[in-house]
Order: sequence, then C-alpha cells, then structure tokens
Amino acid sequence: MNRKEKQEARVDRLRELAKRSYEASDAACRQSSKMASIIPMGQPVHGLADRKYRDKIGAKMDKSIELSRKAEYFERKAEAAENNTSIYLGDDDAVDRLQEKVESLEKAQGMMKAANKIVRSKKLNDIAKIEQLQSLGFSEEKSVKLTEPDCYGEYGFASYTLTNNSARIRDAKQRLERAKMLKETATKEYVIKSVRIVENSEENRLQLFFDGVPDEEIRSQLKHNAFRWSRFNGCWQSYLNRWQIDRAKMILNSISE
Repeated sequence: MNRKEKQEARVDRLRELAKRSYEASDAACRQSSKMASIIPMGQPVHGLADRKYRDKIGAKMDKSIELSRKAEYFERKAEAAENNTSIYLGDDDAVDRLQEKVESLEKAQGMMKAANKIVRSKKLNDIAKIEQLQSLGFSEEKSVKLTEPDCYGEYGFASYTLTNNSARIRDAKQRLERAKMLKETATKEYVIKSVRIVENSEENRLQLFFDGVPDEEIRSQLKHNAFRWSRFNGCWQSYLNRWQIDRAKMILNSISE
C-alpha cells in the first residue's frame, strides 16, 4: 500500500469515527429527551430520587454534546488528511513532484527578477511596464500593483521575497537529491537482540519489529528519540536517516538478554 492509499484509508477511518460519534450523540440526545418527557413542565423537584433522575437527564445531554464535539474533531482531522498535499520522500512520485516543485520555484524566481528589471527601468513609462509585465504572465491587476511603490517607496518584488524563494529552491533541490538517493537504495533488513530492523527506503522509514511489547524503559527511549508506534505497520518507526539508525542500534543493544 502506497502513501496515497494509506492517506485514503486514514480519511475513511476518521470519517467512520465521526459518523459513529454523531450517531452516539444523537442516541444520547434522544434518551435525554425521552427521560425528560415524563416530567411535567414546571414541576418542582420532589425528593432525592427525583433529583438523581434529573441529574441523569443532564448527564445524558452532556454526553451528547461531548460526542458531537468529538465527531466535529474527527471531521476536521479527516478534512485535513484529505487536503494534505505535502510531498514525503517515501512517496512513489516524490522525485517527479519535487522536480516539478523545483522547476516551478525557479520559474517564479526568474519572473520576479524580470519583473523587477521592468518596473525599475527609467526608460519605460507605466503603460509600457504593465504591458511587458503582462507578457511575462502576470495578470493586469498584479502588473498595475507592481508599478506602484510599497510603503517603503520600493517597486516590484521586495528583496526578502527573492531571498526566501531562493531558500525554498535550495531546500527543494536537497530534498530532490535525497528522494533520488532513497529511490536507488535497496531496503535492508537485519536483527539485533531478536528485534527485526527494516531500513525501508521505499517509505523513508526506519522500522523496528519487536516479538512482543517492549518494556516501559525501552518504549520511553524510543519515544524520546522520535520513534512512534505505527498501528498500521505493527512496528515502532521513525524517519530513515543515519542518526536514527545509530540511535536504534544503541537502544536495542542496551536490551538485556
């Protein structure tokens, strides 16, 4: 199962949890209303038993509200998971998407530099500047705005915008090289202290498969070193890198036979 399929499975699971919570909330609300229906409108409390009964009605309604909020939480999580377009190095299409990202950022950098050259030209009037900006691909509205000074009296794209985009290009290129390397690296498996270790280059994960539940001290060390339990894969895992491999070996070698 690739990351896209896992993402879809996660969305389906979260929507199912939301559905169940909504149904449970509705059931609790109906129970509360049914219990309250036998009490005449405006009737005062009569004794301890009546008070306890009314408290149960309130508790049911509180439970309904709590479940409704829980359902909304799962809905938000599902929506966020569904709209997640982040590029992960373990994705099947990571190389292609990162290459597209680099090209897009470099194109934007080139357009911004060309736009600054136009709007800062002393030989062109505003009409000519707007026409040339539009020929680069900017909208009329954006072209007009670029010919107007900002709050500092500067024209075009600010230097920090170009600097930030340049940093994004460098980062994307580094991730692209990492993705290419992972794609060319074969997955490795070996065992330390009865724990199967998988250097999963396809998913960019370092995975530790224990025979059973590791003791509390080992779990604490794993969590402290950014390993997380993956219910889906049935293992403790983290991102795959040399530092994590070294940490995993140190933790596993500390296990007493």
